Amino acid sequence: MKSNVKLGVIGCGKMATSILTGVYRNNFVNSENIFLYDINLDVSKVLSDKFGFNVVSSIDDIVMNCDTILLAVKPFKLDEVMKIIKVKYNNNLIMSILAGVKIQKYKSYIDNIKIIRIMPNTPALVNEAMSAVCVGEGVLEDDTNFALSFMKNCGKVIRTTEDKIDVITALSGSGPAFYFKLIRDFALAACQLGLNYDEAMLLSAQTALGSAKMLIENNYNADVLIRNVTTPGGCTEVGNNILNSSDISSVFFDVIEKTTKKAIELG
Repeated sequence: MKSNVKLGVIGCGKMATSILTGVYRNNFVNSENIFLYDINLDVSKVLSDKFGFNVVSSIDDIVMNCDTILLAVKPFKLDEVMKIIKVKYNNNLIMSILAGVKIQKYKSYIDNIKIIRIMPNTPALVNEAMSAVCVGEGVLEDDTNFALSFMKNCGKVIRTTEDKIDVITALSGSGPAFYFKLIRDFALAACQLGLNYDEAMLLSAQTALGSAKMLIENNYNADVLIRNVTTPGGCTEVGNNILNSSDISSVFFDVIEKTTKKAIELG
């Protein structure tokens, strides 16, 4: 169902672009009802030229003309931006995708702010995002449902609580970069054994994609799926034994733990 809200976007970087691409593709908000502001006018103009969105010249224009705002600036810009929003704030719903910034931080600027935190990821660009939505106090259910539907336009979404957001930031927010590396490194190993780069990357990426889909469709039962692929005494068992005897699980834990700590520090 198409929404009739007027949506303002503050910050038009890669993540906002990914989300807006999904929203545009699914025609969820009329293009003429989407207003963009970025300190770099060229960035917002690129999106406007591509999708037919409106470009405005100030954050004030966004706050005064839009009932819903997607806040997508860098966390270190928050203080500057929120001080501007505060002056013209008129019960706008603010959906923030800033990593690490807690709801209480927004309330320190505007006590009665309607704030929803969203942790998306860049696969929104190909309609395969994984997003988590965390709702602040006083946000109406209709606004919550809008945020959930908004993010469903570019993938899957869950509703969560704020105490989990930093771990989610590490797992799914930063996660695509980690999976890109794994897929590439498996492919590079195959290249050393005779495959060319393009065929190795296709084989590795499509295997990852298919495996992920199987996992989702089989209730995330990884152990069963591993057993199904592994013939005793066969090729897969050899590879599994190397993984199981390595320190790879602790490496993965360190990746998620340290990334989570960084997300906490950003807040």
